Parts: sequence; structure tokens; C-alpha cells
Amino acid sequence: MLRQPLEDGQVCVSRAAQSLTYPASFMLVAAMTPCPCGFLGDPQHACNCTPLAIQRYRNRLSGPLLDRLDLQIEVPRLAHRELAEPAPAETSATVRVRVEAARQRQRDRFAQKGVHCNARMRPRHLQCFCRPDAAGQTLLEKVTDRLGLSARSYTRILKVARTIADLAGREQVEVVHLAEAIQYRSLDRRMP
Repeated sequence: MLRQPLEDGQVCVSRAAQSLTYPASFMLVAAMTPCPCGFLGDPQHACNCTPLAIQRYRNRLSGPLLDRLDLQIEVPRLAHRELAEPAPAETSATVRVRVEAARQRQRDRFAQKGVHCNARMRPRHLQCFCRPDAAGQTLLEKVTDRLGLSARSYTRILKVARTIADLAGREQVEVVHLAEAIQYRSLDRRMP
């Protein structure tokens, strides 16, 4: 039931007498364990799930819904040392400045286009603003063929790569941006 609202940004409620449409532009954030027992890929605990059980568990999320999730990231267990003594990282203020600059780039880019951010780009916008160079096109061709990506997954990769380029302050989507965006499609890569 989330597929259409994610795609269209609206919810249509139909009853016998009438149909109403409500705005529903939202960001979906979800989490799941990698398998029913939760230990698939864990270096400290053995997974006791069968491949069939893992497949059944993952099939609870439909392919069309997964296609609509822009970022699919695997989060491994952290060692106590990593939790107790985190590595130095950028401050939230520094990240905020970079994100605000990227959002401003998007507002400027789409000022007369009827969209406000990369996630809302239509196919015609992808042709203008997300066209990869020859190396990027070769990478996308290999990944699409190897993983059997849907057209929707392909366009999601382009949109995420455009955002990564914006965060880096780059005008063109480069192969490094595409490679990073592809890495954020872990469920496409990990299906057994």
C-alpha cells in the first residue's frame, strides 16, 4: 500500500460513495534485520536460518517496494571500542552547511522546472541533470546487467548520484558519484 504514495506523493481513499485524494509527500525510513534470527553476516554469532527461510523473510518486502527505496544500507555490528571511542568525524554544523549548499543548488537548478529536489526529478530532468560521462555509462551498464536492476532502480541510482555530486559541489555526475550511489543498493546485491 505504500508503493503508490511513495511514487505519487498522494494517497487516494476510495469508498462506495466517493473518492478523496490527500497530499502525502513523505520520507520513508525503515529498518529490518538481515534474516529471521538477525545474525546473517554477523562475525560474532552464527546465523541458524536456512537459505529458504532467508528468502521467505526477504520476500515479505516486494520488489516494487524495494525499487522505491533510494538508500538500502547494511549496518554491521560495532565493536565496543568503536562505540566507546568513536573516530573523529565532521561536526553536525559542518554537515549542515554542506547539506544546505546542496539543497540551494537543487532549488536553483529546478527554479523553473516544477520540482524542488533531486528525489522529485522526472525522466526529462534525468536526461538534463544526471547524464553520466562515458565511464559512468559503462559502469551503469555493467551494474544494471549484472544485478538485473529495474528501470526504477536505475533512475533511483541516478538521482542519488546527482545528490552525491551536489553534496561534493560538482556540476557533473561523475563515475565516483555513481559508484557510491550503487553501493547504497545493498538489497539489490544481497538477494540470495
